[in-house]
Amino acid sequence: MTTNPFYNAVFAIAYIVVLVSVISLGATFHFAPEKSIIYPMVMLSLLVLSVALMAFLFFYQPVLMLLEGKREEAVKLFLQTVGIFAAGIVLLLVTALVVSG
Repeated sequence: MTTNPFYNAVFAIAYIVVLVSVISLGATFHFAPEKSIIYPMVMLSLLVLSVALMAFLFFYQPVLMLLEGKREEAVKLFLQTVGIFAAGIVLLLVTALVVSG
């Protein structure tokens, strides 16, 4: 990814927003029978995809920096990314509370 923690966090939040939006819209359609084995397979696959993507967004650049001997920069990038991500989640929560309230 990038060494810009803002972009990393925004990409993570955007992925979550798009994924939840697609799942919410898709919930109105029934593509398979209720007791189909497809739903657990898709959910587990989606979990694995999400974990891999989040690991890439949060850890890839810091690990590369660590391997290059830039420990302080790596820790700073990781913590900034997590902090911006947390702030974005709080912003989404506040927006949800204002819209629903």
